[in-house]
Amino acid sequence: MPRLSEVIAELDALWPPDRAEQWDAVGTVCGDPDARVGRVLFAVDPVQEIADEAVSLGADLIVTHHPLYLRGTTTVAAGHFKGRVVHDLIKNDIALHVAHTNADTADPGVSDALAGALDLRVTGPLVPENGLGRICELDRPETLAEFAARAAARLPATAQGIRVAGDPDMPVRRVAVSGGSGDSLFDAVRAAGVDAFLTSDLRHHPVSEATQRTPLGLVDAAHWATEWPWCEQAAAQLDAISDRHGWDLRVHVSKTVTDPWSFHHTSSPGAPN
Repeated sequence: MPRLSEVIAELDALWPPDRAEQWDAVGTVCGDPDARVGRVLFAVDPVQEIADEAVSLGADLIVTHHPLYLRGTTTVAAGHFKGRVVHDLIKNDIALHVAHTNADTADPGVSDALAGALDLRVTGPLVPENGLGRICELDRPETLAEFAARAAARLPATAQGIRVAGDPDMPVRRVAVSGGSGDSLFDAVRAAGVDAFLTSDLRHHPVSEATQRTPLGLVDAAHWATEWPWCEQAAAQLDAISDRHGWDLRVHVSKTVTDPWSFHHTSSPGAPN
């Protein structure tokens, strides 16, 4: 079995830490560099459910997309939910490593995995300067309604489901995708001249302005759902590395839904009084 330091070196080669945004908190949160690693669990969120799953699995390392400590802290006391995660991991000899914005801009990265989940053909980055997002093509044109249905069928199920803005019958052939929050990318999306944009966390005012400016179809999925495909892609990458080195390493992907939204009600029909 490889040492943790050897596994982390390979992960850093896939997603170089220096490619992370300055505000981000990537890298190893806890773990002994000399400890042996036999099982690795990939997940989106470093929450208690994932820590519990890792303990049950007998994992030695968790790799998550989202950071545990994005902002500074003065304590890891177990009385706080983040501190409890750290305590449980350390007590069970489980390391935690984070690849966030450095995985967003990697090639392949988070948006490549999102495109792959929908069987989209990637033609290039959405933002060439930093490699964020992807421009893609469908094998054949679909309506916006059909494309939204494709997203709903291919992405993990969440309480939110898929929200759509635009004419359901508009033709879609070229699309932009960006895993995670994407409404800061509308300028790049317009410049790309795509028919639709698939992302998450779209807000009212940016969506209203975007649909008023151009006949752009917007497909808004849950944040967790757009980033979960990266876990499978990353696991496959580490599997290939393990095979190349001849490591005795087992790689797992958590299917625990850690999207924070638990349910929703469909609005009642009829116009407001």
